[in-house]
Amino acid sequence: MDRIAVTGIRAIGHHGVYPEEKRDGQPFVVDVTLGLDLSAAGLADDLTATVDYGVVARQVCDEIAGEPLDLIEALAERIARTCLAHQPVLAVEVTVHKPQAPIPVPFGDTSVTITRTR
Repeated sequence: MDRIAVTGIRAIGHHGVYPEEKRDGQPFVVDVTLGLDLSAAGLADDLTATVDYGVVARQVCDEIAGEPLDLIEALAERIARTCLAHQPVLAVEVTVHKPQAPIPVPFGDTSVTITRTR
């Protein structure tokens, strides 16, 4: 399966189990890898034969900034459904990074990664 990856999609979201996370918001970073057949697009040089990754990136950004959720696992699921709604996409891997998670020890990043297929 061919892949299109868009990494480092950033937005402020209000996701978390603590009231201050929902109130104040914090940055989230998302990476998506879309699985699809790119042979027709490559041969025809035609955007309609693939998925517009600019549109996907905008939709992912909107999901991050959208309705608050408690868990980044739920945000990853929501983003996966959005990506799979594009007809040529057969599979998606979504990684949601929460670099400012309220963890009481020094850390570099926290993230969840899910893979979903149609």
